[in-house]
Amino acid sequence: MGTVTAVKSCSASSCAYNSDGCTAFAVTIGGLAGKASCGTFVSLDARGGLPVADGHVGACQRLECVHNADLMCTAESVDIAGDAACLAYQAR
Repeated sequence: MGTVTAVKSCSASSCAYNSDGCTAFAVTIGGLAGKASCGTFVSLDARGGLPVADGHVGACQRLECVHNADLMCTAESVDIAGDAACLAYQAR
């Protein structure tokens, strides 16, 4: 794997890392079986992360996802929904 997967969009407006997109350096996709979600999501009264929206998927814990190879995301990009769901998730 030569590249990391970009967070194309994030509509989780209550996340401290969302400032017109994902400003976390890297997110972890976790969640429960059958429902992948951004494990980096945090609801705070402050904003943090990078000065620009340039987030990437650092790790993926959803082994059953077709885009998971050695705990890394192989999707071209991911979109994170308002409830922190990973919209690229597809079960095998």
